[in-house]
Parts: sequence; structure tokens; C-alpha cells
Amino acid sequence: MALDTDDLEPRPMPAAKAPPKDLGVMSVDELLTYIAGLEAEIERARAAIAGKQAHRSAAEALFKR
Repeated sequence: MALDTDDLEPRPMPAAKAPPKDLGVMSVDELLTYIAGLEAEIERARAAIAGKQAHRSAAEALFKR
């Protein structure tokens, strides 16, 4: 089995664990775009939570019968 050199390189950090951006160097337009992206990610996370809660509720209802 050959060694894959890609395994030796550090993996990129997930966005949730990435260091905070330096907001001082960003323009107002860049900040607004950054905020819009963060809000979109928050909505995506909320939708995932809602889906998981609905799935859990359905499973609980099924097993309570």
C-alpha cells in the first residue's frame, strides 16, 4: 500500500473553528456581504435543526403508540 502525500498535509479548518476575520480591514460593502453570508449560514443551521426536531418528534410519536 503506497503512502498518499495528501495525507501528510494539514487539513483546512472548518469554518466554525476558523480564526475570526479582521473586520477592521474590510469595507462597509465587504462587511455587509460578510454579514449576509453569516445570516444565510445561520438560516441553513436553523433549517437543519428544524428538520432534526421534526424527525425526532415523528419517531417519538411512532414509538408512543
